[in-house]
Amino acid sequence: MRLVNWSALHENASGVTVTDEVITVFNEMKVRKAQPNEDEKKKRKKAVLFCLSEDKKHIILEEGQEILTGDVGTTVEDPYLHFVKMLPPNDCRYALYDATYETKETKKEDLVFIFWAPESAPLKSKMIYASSKDAIKKKFPGIKHEWQVNGLEDIKDRRTLAEKLGGSSVVTLEGGPV
Repeated sequence: MRLVNWSALHENASGVTVTDEVITVFNEMKVRKAQPNEDEKKKRKKAVLFCLSEDKKHIILEEGQEILTGDVGTTVEDPYLHFVKMLPPNDCRYALYDATYETKETKKEDLVFIFWAPESAPLKSKMIYASSKDAIKKKFPGIKHEWQVNGLEDIKDRRTLAEKLGGSSVVTLEGGPV
């Protein structure tokens, strides 16, 4: 028999719950320390994937599916392309991506909530992820950018993300020209 810490779960109308670990990851990505030390900067998450648990009752952090800021420039050359490759070709996911970009006026960082629902995903998976999306979104207050993506064609070009972030005013994304 498995024990569940019910106070650590947050439920929505579809019956799917968001675990505290997911909320903690969001809060860590959202809050930027004014003067982080080098070690804190390296451990900061650049991108993460969330999935449904095997029993389809909880939204959880997908193990090993993250990019740390410290990986960029060492094991990860282009964080955006690396992130796109993390998305499973035949199943849905939720993701947070911490986009670094420049407009003609200023340098910015914004969290983007992405709902990945490729055409090739099973219908049942698309339905449960779609009906559970509000559960996770409610736990992510202050997200300015939301993006539903239905295939690699929609996401592989960084210009599409740049358009979501600020249209034609975005001149660089992740340090590279758009």
